[in-house]
Amino acid sequence: MAEIGKNTDHAADLLLKGKLVAIPTETVYGLAANALNETAVLSIFEAKQRPFFDPLIIHVHSREAAKKYANFNDPRLIKLADTFWPGPLTLLVPKKENIPALVTSGLEQVAVRVPDHSLTLELLKKIDLPLAAPSANPFGYVSPTEPQHVNKQLSDQVDYILDGGYSNVGIESTIVGIEEDKVCVFRLGGLAIEEIEKVIGSVELRLNQSSNPKAPGQLKNHYAPKKSLFIGNLEDLIHEHKTKKIAVICFGERMIAEKNCVIFNLSKTKNLHEAALNLFKFLRLADDSDSEVVLCELLPDEGLGRAINDRLRRAATK
Repeated sequence: MAEIGKNTDHAADLLLKGKLVAIPTETVYGLAANALNETAVLSIFEAKQRPFFDPLIIHVHSREAAKKYANFNDPRLIKLADTFWPGPLTLLVPKKENIPALVTSGLEQVAVRVPDHSLTLELLKKIDLPLAAPSANPFGYVSPTEPQHVNKQLSDQVDYILDGGYSNVGIESTIVGIEEDKVCVFRLGGLAIEEIEKVIGSVELRLNQSSNPKAPGQLKNHYAPKKSLFIGNLEDLIHEHKTKKIAVICFGERMIAEKNCVIFNLSKTKNLHEAALNLFKFLRLADDSDSEVVLCELLPDEGLGRAINDRLRRAATK
């Protein structure tokens, strides 16, 4: 098992030596390497078994630091950075030459954000380098929201796990960029579209689902448990799978009396923030249960519900 601790000096030393460190953020735990060290970045792809065409997000401690590695030319994106950084917002902007092509999968734009976690901000200030850090889990699997999740999946691949407790958002950052002079959301995430639109007006959704992503987290099949996951009307799904052991992921007060079901309620009070916080945790628990299938229902398609539904749809795609 990998060592877990709160020593940012030790984490910084490992990262400067080209090693991998799992870092806490408010969204999920990231598998971090020095973004300027191509050998270290390559080890991220190898550890996660992540395809090289899927770009990475770089993490920095401030917008001033971000300017060293990316060009912020659009006033709308600058306004978003000023409003929501540190926070669960990633901006897709033109990269500078010092960012290796491996980080961006050969694309001319880099995804960059300032995470809202005191321990990781302390680490980023100590090393004063960008950290490439996708979620700290095997590629395509459920993202980790606590140190033990990382240790269970990547203990032999990571040199240290920086323990920042539970992630308090629970789903990945929202990715925003410019396309055809329009502000576009390329990945739904922990910052609701409604909050973005309060600052800069209407945005367009461009949620690519293909093998040619423009931003991280756009692949069609992603965030998935190992067990088959089905989305729909729970009563119908439970009847359809009545001969099996079932894990049910639901939202709001539900009366499910079938003995073959284990229930994971994202939020009995229909709180979308609580649901986001519980999503990946409950997907893991369902996967670890003795159930044969996982059944779930979609949430209201508003606020964080949009991002939760996006994760569920990608998890259910085979």
